[in-house]
This record gives sequence, structure tokens and C-alpha cells, in this order.
Amino acid sequence: MSEHAAPATPRYALYYAPRPEEGLATTAGQWLGRSPETGSVRARHAVPGLSPERLAEITAEPRFYGFHGTLKPPMALADDASERDLVEAVGRFAAGQTAFAASSLNLVVLSGFFALVPQARCAELQDLADRCVVEFDEFRRPAEEHELARRRAAGLTPRQETLLTRWGYPYVLDEWRFHLTLTGRISDDGERAAVMAALQRHFAAVVERPLPVNDLCIFRRPAMDRPFTVLARFRLGGGRRVRTETWSAP
Repeated sequence: MSEHAAPATPRYALYYAPRPEEGLATTAGQWLGRSPETGSVRARHAVPGLSPERLAEITAEPRFYGFHGTLKPPMALADDASERDLVEAVGRFAAGQTAFAASSLNLVVLSGFFALVPQARCAELQDLADRCVVEFDEFRRPAEEHELARRRAAGLTPRQETLLTRWGYPYVLDEWRFHLTLTGRISDDGERAAVMAALQRHFAAVVERPLPVNDLCIFRRPAMDRPFTVLARFRLGGGRRVRTETWSAP
């Protein structure tokens, strides 16, 4: 970095992510080629009809963000908040929650990309996401105008515009839908069919089971060109496992 370059601005998000020893995490890591827990890169499973380069391309975005379900979208921290403040607040919050299980998962296409979603609505999951959005908004630096403009360019409903203005993101609260993203957008029908078949085979053993929601995770992106990894993982109901480069538990 030159002496005149702007400092990197980390971004933080509250996510659901399966524990690294769980089958869903292992299977997703094999598909995306990266573990968000460690940042380590691994070989991806081959997909018939797709070159390794094309598979890397269509999984690039979910690989960058790490396998997760969003509870509070990525944010820069407010000027009066520190990383330690956020980690300690999330730890206290998680200790007061209760672990639960959502229904088993379906493979679906959402706006052109593949994702896993619960087969049935889960009130506990909705409540957890709503509370994360509201209770941790004091840590969020207000979105800059170019960020708001980028969201609006996709075309928003009046309700989504209201949410964007208030919470910095249009798909929260009643507009939120829990999903675990597996690809970027795929427009070609033949390619989409090949990917669908590959995903059905690859995730067959894990989607039939209820989805345990045991932890609340903080993911961090240290700079624009650096991927998200797990900064802290807290067990719902108390106890914690923490991994971080700059913060450690007392």
C-alpha cells in the first residue's frame, strides 16, 4: 500500500454457518472449494459438462462470502464502535438465545442462482434474524450513497426502499428469506440443468436432515479484495468458540 492509499475498511456480518465438523459444512466446502472457518482452499468436485474453470467462475461469489445464511448483512462499523465491542455484544446476545432446528433443506433457484432453503418456515430462525438486524444496528455505519444506488439499480418495491433507507439493506425483516447460496446467477438453460443435477447428487446426503442452528457467527472481510472468514463463533445458549486475528477472549 502506498503512503497515500486509503486504509482498508473491514466489513462484518452476522451469519448462520454450520460447524466445520458437520456434514453440511464439509459438503459445501467440497462444492465451493473453500472453508470460511479457516480460509483454506480445497479441491472442488468435478461437474460433468462444466470445465473446472467454469465451475470456479459460477461459484466465485459464494466462495468469496463463505458458505452461510445471512442474519444481518455485511456492514462497516460505526465510528464509535470497535471490533471488540461487536464481538463482546454478539457473545452476550448469543448466550441469551436457545439452539433450535429448522426443517430439512430444498435445492431451489432464486433470481437465477442456486441455494438451499428450509422446506418449511421456521419462526425461531425468522426471530433470530429480525433481532440481529435490529439489535446490532447501532454498530452499523450508515450506507454510503453509492451503496444505496447499487441496491436501487436492481429495482426495489416501496417496502424494500423503506427497509434500505432504514436498515441499509432491502431484504431484511418481512422481506428476508433464509438461504444458503451455492452459485452465482446462471442464465443458460443447459448449464443450469447440469448444475442442478450435480448439486442434487452432491448434497443428497445432507439435505434430508433437519438443519441444526447451534451457533451465531461473525464473519469478517478485512479488505475489498479479501474473502469473508469466521471471526467469532458463539454457541446459542452460552459458551463460545472464537477465532480471530486481532481479538481474543479474556
